[in-house]
Amino acid sequence: MKIAVIGTGYVGLVAGACFADTGNTVYCVDNDPAKIEALKRGEIPIYEPGLETLVKRSTAEKRLFFTTSTEEAVTASEIIFMAVGTPPLPNGEPDLRFLKAASEQVARAMTGYRLIINKSTVPIGSHQVVAEWMKPFTKYPFDVASNPEFLKEGTAVDDFLKPDRVVIGTDSDKVFEMMSDLYAPFVRQGNPILRMDPVSAEMTKYACNSFLATRISFMNELSQLCEKVGGDIELVRKGMTTDVRIGKHFLYAGVGYGGSCFPKDVQALMATAERYQVPMEIVSAAESANARQKKHMVSHVTAHFGKDLTARTFAIWGLAFKPNTDDMREAPAVTIIDELHGLGARIQTFDPVASENARKIMGTRGEGIRYCASAYEALENADALLVVTEWNEFRNPDFGRIKSLLRQPVIFDGRNIYDPAKLREMGFTYRGIGR
Repeated sequence: MKIAVIGTGYVGLVAGACFADTGNTVYCVDNDPAKIEALKRGEIPIYEPGLETLVKRSTAEKRLFFTTSTEEAVTASEIIFMAVGTPPLPNGEPDLRFLKAASEQVARAMTGYRLIINKSTVPIGSHQVVAEWMKPFTKYPFDVASNPEFLKEGTAVDDFLKPDRVVIGTDSDKVFEMMSDLYAPFVRQGNPILRMDPVSAEMTKYACNSFLATRISFMNELSQLCEKVGGDIELVRKGMTTDVRIGKHFLYAGVGYGGSCFPKDVQALMATAERYQVPMEIVSAAESANARQKKHMVSHVTAHFGKDLTARTFAIWGLAFKPNTDDMREAPAVTIIDELHGLGARIQTFDPVASENARKIMGTRGEGIRYCASAYEALENADALLVVTEWNEFRNPDFGRIKSLLRQPVIFDGRNIYDPAKLREMGFTYRGIGR
């Protein structure tokens, strides 16, 4: 098939590369000329394992093309994926300006029937809104369907190539058949292609992310209670995961969730519910708990060192909101650094891939934040180590070297990746989350 993907962010670029890898001809569109030229050279603007290989291979084999021209892409394609950004507005509603502009551009460029697919995370009912935006600008017929993405940053390529399920929101047999043919190579092991109405498909995206966010916030709140009563959240988690009704995923206590999906989708679901006057108290509580959890690690620091940190330096390992990505959106590390910096502390940070993005976000914080070239450099003359993101290279470090570099052998483990008893035997003061 011939496909156009409007937008080359996480969703658009991964979708375009994966569709091209299965033999389709794909045109990826972005209005940033510098970004398009870099992609043509094989330079990937995001860190996502496996993506660079797919892009370079399909580009070399003339299946994947990058352009700033919506007209070029739409003229050559039969299916158009809308994958532009929908960032949150101050009230939590998604900002649809970019989607509206892209919809009008697509409509103007049509030369015949086109299938329009909402791949961006959009408000409930957006399939109808997009259709209304397009109608004044084209005389040709088209369908609009919903195909929400369920990618996890850091494993997005694998998630796309081997999806748990594919959700297609359409009332048209023709559209469902076209989309089923397109996705057939990805579900050969029998994972389902689910057909539903467009509203239910749009709701499914918000429901999944909000539910997972709620699981995380539940565990984080429980971890704070464990700290008060003397329990260990890791033992509680193990007890919970053996219950088949609960399962094992998204039950890790830590410093809170971040990224581009959970915070935005939770806020958007609450905004939609408010518009329809439906209380969403559980989802609202999950968001509030997450905001508190991002600051909880700092309370451990101040309990040990006091609230005046002007003479203190802290090493922070991990800046991205999760491993295997350079995404700093809503990253707990930003809140933690801001809180410590506000109390007078100096910060020495290291992240395997996210330091440059972190520098862009936190560059206005002033002096006192240093971005180091290695994990051990960040430890030099620091009063304590804070582990914020659980990159694999942090899981089994040289603890003897850590102890020799720190001024004091103190570790605050925001992801519970170390054995408390082992570290205490080695002479460390250790504080995890809920332990």
